[in-house]
Formats: sequence, structure tokens, C-alpha cells
Amino acid sequence: MTDQLNKILISYKHPDFEKRVIEPRLKVILASRFTAGDERNVQLNKIFSEISKRGNAAVAEFTEKLDGVKLTPEQFRIAKQDLEKAHKQINPELLKSLNQAIENVKKYQSEIFIGNFKHPGIKYRPIKRVGICVPGASAPLPSTVIMTAVPAQVAGVREIAVVSPPRYKGSIHPTILAVCYELEIDEVYRIGGAQAVAALVYGQKPIKKVDKIVGPGNQWVQMAKKHFFGFIDIDSIAGPSEVLIIANDKANPSWIAADMLSQAEHAPGSAMMFTVSQQLAEKVLIELDGQVKLLKRSQETIECLKKFSSIIVFENMEKLIEQANDFAAEHLEIQCGDESREIADKIENAGAIFIGDYSPVAVGDYWAGPSHTLPTGTSAKFFSALSANDFIKSTSIIEYNKEQLAESAADIIRLAEAEGLDAHAKSVKIRQQD
Repeated sequence: MTDQLNKILISYKHPDFEKRVIEPRLKVILASRFTAGDERNVQLNKIFSEISKRGNAAVAEFTEKLDGVKLTPEQFRIAKQDLEKAHKQINPELLKSLNQAIENVKKYQSEIFIGNFKHPGIKYRPIKRVGICVPGASAPLPSTVIMTAVPAQVAGVREIAVVSPPRYKGSIHPTILAVCYELEIDEVYRIGGAQAVAALVYGQKPIKKVDKIVGPGNQWVQMAKKHFFGFIDIDSIAGPSEVLIIANDKANPSWIAADMLSQAEHAPGSAMMFTVSQQLAEKVLIELDGQVKLLKRSQETIECLKKFSSIIVFENMEKLIEQANDFAAEHLEIQCGDESREIADKIENAGAIFIGDYSPVAVGDYWAGPSHTLPTGTSAKFFSALSANDFIKSTSIIEYNKEQLAESAADIIRLAEAEGLDAHAKSVKIRQQD
């Protein structure tokens, strides 16, 4: 067993147990944002200032400087014929799988959509215009388009703008373009990073201002979203992808290791396992050591395991569950045999819960229906998985007749006067003088 990974195994018997438990978690949280004294905040504000003053000319300059691609503002938008071309050239079997994933997401999101709820006291309307950030990773991420755009479309959003950095031959990977075409999204821009977020917020031709921005991205993208929150809405401030696996001695250590590596390979990515079985913990560590060597990005994944990941043995299940709820993981797998559902019922904070041995995170990432755009870094305590319900806004409806107002007038006047707001009180009194 490599010495590189031995240190990620932590037992409740260790004298610094509590400190060592939270260390990788703190690193994950910090990896999603800039701290107050970070010099990158100055650079970020410079990007915003320049784009505010000079518009898309500044966006083009930052795209050339940060992504190494020289574009004019007129070249930002992908031509519709290029979207169609990418769609025609995509592997038919891959397109078939993508279409089924789209249908699965559409079905699930339609079933949970509260916009169909009818009540005379509230009105739901879709957000008019949404921007979607798609990372420009080394591999294409068509699932990001599906998991963000389809919920928006189910909610009735009519205008969707996709931005993605030009990391594939000076443009966006054709698989992403093909999915956009399949979803009838023809507003796609080859710009990314903080400059793309600012372009969506300031809204200068050819890009119109959006009302909400969703989607993953690096620290620059997330800090840009945070900066503009309040001027526009956002989904959450997302950090490195993460999984927490709760397992007992009924679990398969090989499968657990594979699931941990599926998140650690994101580089950065966090993979945690909680158990009460020392024997299982040691078996999983051996499996990690063997499997990680076979990955294409082996060394990067090992670094993520060392920095952001742990295998933690707790004294009992009660303490384990308490810590799991404090972690509030993005992905929470429960592999505890017949006890899995019972344990799941005790989880209060998680972006998504995967129950049983045959529910790896990949099922949620690509297929099951819930969006894989999830809260990270303990934010599942107050943020939720992205859904169709995040793309609507509600308006309260109040309609009183003369008799109803008369019946309530004295109470309303009394409350207004208690707050010293006599004009409020008079607006009711005046209607009682008829």
C-alpha cells in the first residue's frame, strides 16, 4: 500500500480526531471562493470595471488574455448552422443516449414542478431570461447543458443563453453544441469565466442581460456569480464536486473505492467515506490504492485524495450521522444493506441522496432525472438541488371586497398605529367613512 494514501484513514481513537475530520472539509469550502485578502479579488473587480465601462471590447480582451483565443464581439455567438452541423455529426448512439437522458430529466422535473399548483392567493410565472455556464473542461460536458437547461424549459423559460469558454480549437466542443441544438437553444456564446458572467449581467449587444445565472465553474465563475447576486439571481456558489459515502460491513469495498475516485478525478474533487467498521475502512484504502493507479489522471486524483478526502471510522452510527448532517455533502451515498433506507431517513442535509449499492453518483449525474447541479461545501444546509422550481417566481395576490375590509379594518388600524404608521391606518379608515 502506498504511503501517499495511508494518512487519509482516520479513526475515532486518534487524539486529534475531530480536527482531522474537518480539515478536508474546510479545504473544500475554501477551494470554492476567494478569501477577503486574496489578490484575485482585485483582478476580479478589474474585470467587472472594464466590462462595465467598455462592454464587449473588454470581454474580447479578457478572452484573449485568459483563454488565449482572439475574438471580436461579433464572433462570440456560435452560428446556428454550426450548431446544426455539430448535431448532424454526433455519434447516433450517443445522441440516442442523450435524448433519453433529456426525457428522463424532463419527466422528473415536470412531476415535481410547483408551477402547476393553483391557488387564488398566488401566481407563478417563469423567469424570462436565464444564462447557463458550461465549464470548458478537457472533456465535453453535455450533461451540464441537460441538467440546467431542461429544468428551465420545463418551468417555461423562453430565453436561454449558454456561455462556455473557447477551449476546443478556439470554440466550444461540438458535443455541447449538438445538445444545445437538440434542445432548440440557439443562443450560444464562446466566452467563459468571470468575463462571461459579467457580460450576461451587464447585457451589451450582442448579449442581452439575463435575470438568473446557473451552472458550475471554477472559483472565478463562482465569485463572479456571488458578486452579482442581488442584481440577478443565481443557483448557488458551487465548489469542488464531492461525495460522502456512508457504509457498513455489508458494502462492497471495491465499489466504494470506485465511487470515491469518480469524484476525486474531477481535480479538484472531494471523496469521503464514513463507517463504523475499521476492517471495511482498511479494505477500501487498499482498493483505492490499486484502482487509482489505473486511471488516466492518476497523479492528479491522488493529490485530491490526499488534500480533500478521508476515510473516517466513527465510534458508533449515531455520531456518524450527526457528522454527516454537519458535512451536508453534495452527493451522499448510503451503502448499508437493509439499513440504507433507515439511515437515509435520518439525513437532514444533503444535495442528493443515493440509496443502496446500485445507486452510484453517476446515475444522478447523467440519467435519473434530478439535476446534478447541487449545493456543495456544506451549503446543502440552506441551498437545494437545482430544479424547475428555481426558474419561476411567485407573486402574491390579495383581493378584498368592501365587506372583508370592513371586517378586518379595526385590527389592521390597530397594528398600523402600534407601529406609528398613521398613513397606513388612515388608508384603511378612509374606506370606512362611506
